[in-house]
Amino acid sequence: MSEDQVSTCGPGTGELTLDGSVPVVEITGLWTKYGRTVVHQDLNLEIEQGEIMSIVGGSGTGKTTLLRQMLGLEHPARGCVRVFGEDISEIASDQLQQLRNHWGMLFQQGALYSALTVFENIAQPMRELHVLPEDLVHDAVLLKMNMVGLGPEHANKMPSDLSGGMVKRVALARALALEPKLLFLDEPTAGLDPDLSEAFVALIKSLHRELGLTVVMVTHDLDTLFALSTRIAVLAEKHVIALGPLADLLKVDHPFIKEFFLGDRGRRALEALEEKTSTEK
Repeated sequence: MSEDQVSTCGPGTGELTLDGSVPVVEITGLWTKYGRTVVHQDLNLEIEQGEIMSIVGGSGTGKTTLLRQMLGLEHPARGCVRVFGEDISEIASDQLQQLRNHWGMLFQQGALYSALTVFENIAQPMRELHVLPEDLVHDAVLLKMNMVGLGPEHANKMPSDLSGGMVKRVALARALALEPKLLFLDEPTAGLDPDLSEAFVALIKSLHRELGLTVVMVTHDLDTLFALSTRIAVLAEKHVIALGPLADLLKVDHPFIKEFFLGDRGRRALEALEEKTSTEK
């Protein structure tokens, strides 16, 4: 952390807290600056174990930047970002790597290694950290593929041979390779047609339930947002201006919230969600 970056976390325990006794992610007093431009000012947010927290906001509100700060890829100018109880700006590099072993990340474009097969992409985190002997890696990779709906016949395919939906599934299998407690999703359904998007949302919902994951998601897709979110954090005016379940946010009198959630796109998404919910009942 540079001299102009100030952590206010205070001392950590030196041990990861994975039992839910503290928030999975805790952000307090966070400031993000680029030169004289202030993106976040005294921003606070807590993400509890087992929830799906979605982060939304207009262009320039720093949604992806906030996600990168939770991942330890960027550091705030001031404030504290704790993950599993540890200040990720202050811990040593080996401790940060240990922390990263407990989370998975699904990037918007999948970010698969183009020179590696599907199998090798999923196996890469296991091999890198030597978490399994090589003779068990094969079975573990096939298990992860099965979890995301991919059969073994796809194992030797190259990323260039895959559809957009399959790329997302392979990337999700890789994100789950180390059995994380926390899953980060950056625009998980971007680039997918409506049917593939709905299927991928159903997959994430199923994995969240079966694996007990905590999920942090950045998305602008309202159908995905409404279908998955336990709570939604709305970024505007450099702060989290509203936080809660969708039903609570719809009551907030703020111009961005009214436009985003109750504009034409929002109304269509809400109608689709209500129709789907009614059909499922």
